[in-house]
Amino acid sequence: MSVRSCKGPHRLQHDNTKHNNMELFLPESGLMIWMLIGFGIVFIILAKVGWPMIMEAVTKRNQHISDSLLAAQEANDALAGIEAAKEKALAESQAEQLRIMKESQELKAQLIEEAKAQARAEAEKIVADAHLRIEKEQAEAMEQIKAEVITLSVDIAEKILQKELKEENAQSEYIEKLLRNSQQIEA
Repeated sequence: MSVRSCKGPHRLQHDNTKHNNMELFLPESGLMIWMLIGFGIVFIILAKVGWPMIMEAVTKRNQHISDSLLAAQEANDALAGIEAAKEKALAESQAEQLRIMKESQELKAQLIEEAKAQARAEAEKIVADAHLRIEKEQAEAMEQIKAEVITLSVDIAEKILQKELKEENAQSEYIEKLLRNSQQIEA
């Protein structure tokens, strides 16, 4: 017995199943039109509202990254300048030490002519004072450099944290706005 020769409710059920299966692959033209209209409306809304907001957020993030890289480069340049200043201060201290040593040698030679004993004591005193002064100047220079590096590091960290906190607030507000919009669309 074939399906076509069946009479009664079984044949009707078989024809409906075949018809329902075909509807999945061939939607009605009216449904297609409404789907296209709905897609067009969603696309227009996204093009007018969504994409500019997304692009603005991406642009802000890129600018933040660029600013952070620039700040890091400036910090590196500043540190290089501080290192150069430290090297210069050390070179000047060594030149000063050499100059003082030379003066003490000359003074020593003069004093030897007058009195050997007095000249030795005086030369040792001058050399000792020079070493103490050089050590003191080096210690002061190092403390000053450390203070400048610490201040610079704290300022840079503060600026970076302020920028990140601003962006997180903006991101949180944006997420809350999107949630409110999605709740309004569902309602």
